[in-house]
Amino acid sequence: MDGIIQAMQIKRVGITSKPHKTEVRELVPPVIAWLQARGIEVFIDQETAANLSNGEAGIARAELVTRIDLAIVFGGDGTFLATARALDGKSVPILAVNLGGLGFLTVVTRDELYPALQAVLEGHFNAERRVQMEAEVLRGKQRACTFVALNDVVLNKGALARVLDFDVRVDGQFISTYKADGLIVSTPTGSTAYSLAAGGPVVAPSVRAFIITPICAHTLTNRPIVLRDSVTIEVAVKSETEAVYLTVDGQVGVEMHSDDRVRIRKSVTTVEIIEPLNKTYFEILRQKLKWGER
Repeated sequence: MDGIIQAMQIKRVGITSKPHKTEVRELVPPVIAWLQARGIEVFIDQETAANLSNGEAGIARAELVTRIDLAIVFGGDGTFLATARALDGKSVPILAVNLGGLGFLTVVTRDELYPALQAVLEGHFNAERRVQMEAEVLRGKQRACTFVALNDVVLNKGALARVLDFDVRVDGQFISTYKADGLIVSTPTGSTAYSLAAGGPVVAPSVRAFIITPICAHTLTNRPIVLRDSVTIEVAVKSETEAVYLTVDGQVGVEMHSDDRVRIRKSVTTVEIIEPLNKTYFEILRQKLKWGER
């Protein structure tokens, strides 16, 4: 989708950033001045305000996202995911500037920051809505809690090195009992995160799919599987002696009980990511994964 937001519609911009990052103190004040010079009202989150130490009060991210037309993220993928979580389904596009390491979600470099901002204000950009997944923890007949993930939902063991059993069903049909250290269910966006490190495939964001990837499977024939994202995935945890944790996007989670089930389906919400016109998804992959280099 190209140029979804027109220039006249961006009147309020919110800035979020990674706490204690030195580059934030260098980059954010000039960006604020640049935006204000163009008649745009700027809000900063509490983490950014604490880093700047200029006396300006920030606001909580949950409140910030209710006031803005565009979010600018300074940091790595973790900061992006935290900002996306704060959006809680609100239709606010995100422009992410990479101050971290690999950064598959934060694709704008420091050198590209102002050209990218100018292009967005003029309505010249690519904006892609990324699918999210909803994960419900079911304890008996009760819903214990619900989470929304952009990247992945991970079931992992505690400190002890015991193998876990995960019974996996798709639309009620039994697939297998995975014997593994853990299990990842990811979106295409999350296919380049933990799932990739665990041996899962790279799946382009335009593919409407979920990926199930075992972590260190103890049966060599247990391999990752790609499913359409219209299915409902249910995972039953089989562990009476060891703690198992559900982690969402690597940031929030809960301890599971034996015989708890996790029901995963496509969320009604999406996250809108802005990418410069001069970058495609495959260019980003080549750059981040060093494809074609020796």
